[in-house]
Amino acid sequence: MMQLAKALATTTLALVLMACGSMPETVALGTTRADIEQRLGAPTAVLALPDGTRLQYSRQPSGQQVFNLDLDTQGRLLRVDQVLDTAWLQRIEVDRWTQEDVLRQFGKPAVVERVARFEGGVWTYRYLEPFSLARLAHIHIDPQGVVRKVVYTDEPLLDDVGNRF
Repeated sequence: MMQLAKALATTTLALVLMACGSMPETVALGTTRADIEQRLGAPTAVLALPDGTRLQYSRQPSGQQVFNLDLDTQGRLLRVDQVLDTAWLQRIEVDRWTQEDVLRQFGKPAVVERVARFEGGVWTYRYLEPFSLARLAHIHIDPQGVVRKVVYTDEPLLDDVGNRF
């Protein structure tokens, strides 16, 4: 029985360590791009920044996080930010930000839709507010690619059989 308990503990520890290895927020500053990609896999987007490169790891459409790993010009990790939260979303500047700004900061949205009273697309991102409140950020982008409005709603919940409450 003791050997089974030890084996179970060892297996659990190994699984936890493997999971941590694929978590962008656990990558040490100074890590090289090659080491990051070996550990995390290919990023969902690679973006040029004025002073380096951004590797973006998005968990959209079903997840609620986007991690931006910013590298310096030598390809070493400077910063890791999980940007799908209230503080980052509130940085969006209506009538100033463009579609490219949104993509650079938040990656591809979970959903792109059209609504009757707006010319353009509505990009929806899933995110969590503190205490795990599931929310949606709806970013309205006009046909010229300019952000015109941001609306926040609660994410609809499903019951045990998949019906919305």
